[in-house]
Amino acid sequence: MIDEANDIQHQVTFRDRVSNVNEKGQRKWVYATQPEGKFYQYRTWVSVFYLAIFFVLPLITYNGMPFFMLNFPEGKFIVFGNIFWPQDFFIFAVSMITFIVFVALFTVIYGRLFCGWVCPQTVFMEMVFRKIEWWIEGSGMQQRKMSGAALTTEQRIRKLIKHGVFLAISFLIANTFLAYILSVEGLLKIIREPIADHTVLLTGLLFFTFLFYAVFAFVRDIICTTVCPYGRLQSVLFDKDTMQIAYDYKRGEPRGKLSKQAAVATGDCIDCHKCVQVCPTGIDIRDGVQIECVGCTACIDACNEVMLKINKPKGLIRYASENEIARGKRFHFNGRMKAYSVLLVILLIVTTVLVFTRRSVDTHITRVRGQLYQEVGKDTLGNLFNAIVLNKTNKSFGVSMKLENIPGEVSFVSTKDAYMKPEAVNEVTFFIRINKQYITKRSTDIKVGIYKNGEKIQTVTTVFLGPFL
Repeated sequence: MIDEANDIQHQVTFRDRVSNVNEKGQRKWVYATQPEGKFYQYRTWVSVFYLAIFFVLPLITYNGMPFFMLNFPEGKFIVFGNIFWPQDFFIFAVSMITFIVFVALFTVIYGRLFCGWVCPQTVFMEMVFRKIEWWIEGSGMQQRKMSGAALTTEQRIRKLIKHGVFLAISFLIANTFLAYILSVEGLLKIIREPIADHTVLLTGLLFFTFLFYAVFAFVRDIICTTVCPYGRLQSVLFDKDTMQIAYDYKRGEPRGKLSKQAAVATGDCIDCHKCVQVCPTGIDIRDGVQIECVGCTACIDACNEVMLKINKPKGLIRYASENEIARGKRFHFNGRMKAYSVLLVILLIVTTVLVFTRRSVDTHITRVRGQLYQEVGKDTLGNLFNAIVLNKTNKSFGVSMKLENIPGEVSFVSTKDAYMKPEAVNEVTFFIRINKQYITKRSTDIKVGIYKNGEKIQTVTTVFLGPFL
């Protein structure tokens, strides 16, 4: 009766606070046990692939420049070998909208699958730092026992080694992020130069090193349960058709210890608490849907292992929707999922079109202010123009211009104007001369073709000024 009363009290009060805070409002440290099973193995493989991409991607170059770089200070972004500048910001804006809709759609259908499998916080915490902790300090159970007793000299040394390794890995992560911003070549150049020349950069590097160290050594699961906005957002995106890690309460209840007595009628759950012991956020999945659950599948592996030992079918904890467990209703696309999918497809098409129609060279032509038309000889009029040519590539090239909708001549003021500097805004000054017979009004729209090494790359419309007629 006492156990039943305690269970009822727990059911009433467990949602009053997050899982890593006790009833007194104090931090409750989570000592997760390492899971073993199919899903944990799959997650390990995914994490190895993920980490390989993260650390190797800055090292890859394409056409003499980084394959991927996000240089926020200079406003220069290279994505898969293509350079994007602030002038291309609208593409990023559309991409961000597409990403937000994708996150909403993905969460409505699959819950926090992203959090459990590819979130950087989860991957680094559970597959790097937590494994190092198990390797140096022992299992979660051993760490829990050690926390409640006076530390021995050996245990102090182990903790010191652990935090030293944590700092080293945090420093490596901070340098990798810096390589994404400056490129590996730029980072090595700074390393070779005197520290006094880059004190601000070094300060930032050390700041982020200690920030990563603090997150993975001390803050840990609080990021997922309290800090992360996506963890809060998912609670309003879930519905009863959302796939999530769920406990089959119809099959598992009432809980009870394994007994050989035929008269004892209990569900398949033997209340072993293995699912709680392996949870990285310290929740009890049997309490139902909770925002602290990151969908890491550790409880599935732990429960399946127990079910095999007691000769029960696996899947007491599994990927399932609430409707599947409560009503036996199979997964289906509801109206909200369909609406999100249609919107996502439209945004993906728009984003793809914007990316593939984006110009690597962008030209804007205007007449020089304060300049009227000029009479050249008896039958020709001339206008002086300025062209701003944004060369987004990392190579210099020559340009030429031709009138397309009207006969005329284009001539540069200087021969230097014909050569565009790489990754720069180039200013070009040139004359356009047109026979008077083609100028029949004060302002005439003309089209100027821009040619890169003889190949047409753009057509720009501008205005040619003539006399009052």
